[in-house]
Amino acid sequence: MKYKQFEPGIRELVQAFNDAGCPSGADQDIESRRQGYLDTVSLAGAAEQVLLVQDKVIDGISLRVFKPSADDNLAVVIYFHGGCFVSGDFATHDQQMRKLANLSGAMVIGVDYRLAPEFSYPAAHDDAYRASQLIYQHCREWGGDPHKIILAGDSAGGHLCLNTSLRLRDEGSWLPKKQVLIYPMLDAKGASESYLTYGEHYLITREMLLSGFELYLGASKIDKQDPQISPLYRKDLAGLPQTHILTAEFDPLLNEGEQLYRNLLAAGVDARCRRYLGVIHGFFQLSGVSGSAQEALEHVAGLLN
Repeated sequence: MKYKQFEPGIRELVQAFNDAGCPSGADQDIESRRQGYLDTVSLAGAAEQVLLVQDKVIDGISLRVFKPSADDNLAVVIYFHGGCFVSGDFATHDQQMRKLANLSGAMVIGVDYRLAPEFSYPAAHDDAYRASQLIYQHCREWGGDPHKIILAGDSAGGHLCLNTSLRLRDEGSWLPKKQVLIYPMLDAKGASESYLTYGEHYLITREMLLSGFELYLGASKIDKQDPQISPLYRKDLAGLPQTHILTAEFDPLLNEGEQLYRNLLAAGVDARCRRYLGVIHGFFQLSGVSGSAQEALEHVAGLLN
């Protein structure tokens, strides 16, 4: 392992992980896995003050609204957190949503979707879709503009973002203005070369990612290559909104994120892709130790307004 290829803050994390023998979170019980995610929150830096932060529950869907100003008709960002479908919540992504709201001037709304293994496929997909519809219906009451909605998400949240945009396109009532997919999980088979190249020594392992798919699928009979669970294999991408994809150099998901970009272009979708060097899967949540994470937050915030 050549540690000099990483950003300094990322280098320390990767080296410590390798010195510990590359432990796989897939071997942990669910509660330990979720607590481990919470234990990394400090790496995102201090939580910024936002003018208004409110928790709302509508038709059983839990939302957290971050409103950075008293203005009305704000752009609305619906954010789906990552966590391999088994972990993550408002607490793990609080700092990122606060920063995005303040940097962009947009209203950011986090969605607390159901997690596996307690809730299997398609629970998270359905929650993401229902939350988007509810936010579209109610955001004007909170100072947002339903005609300026953007979907965003990281990892499993990027998967849910894409799936939700596809469902909204198929329904035909409304579409988000843009979608922002941050190193999205797209292939339950983990068939790309980067899964092999970066799947063991880079903190978020191949086994951790694929075990998230396994736990989410549960007893479902759906094939892992079915486009509903592995949207990398979808052939019907035309008509999606402008799409921005962020990838990380040392990420098992690197190849599939960039292949989705190519697929979108081939389908005629206005798509952009930006690869961040010297960083790993999950770097977007490491702005307390990563300069690239800080730059990525500023880049994404610029897309949101």
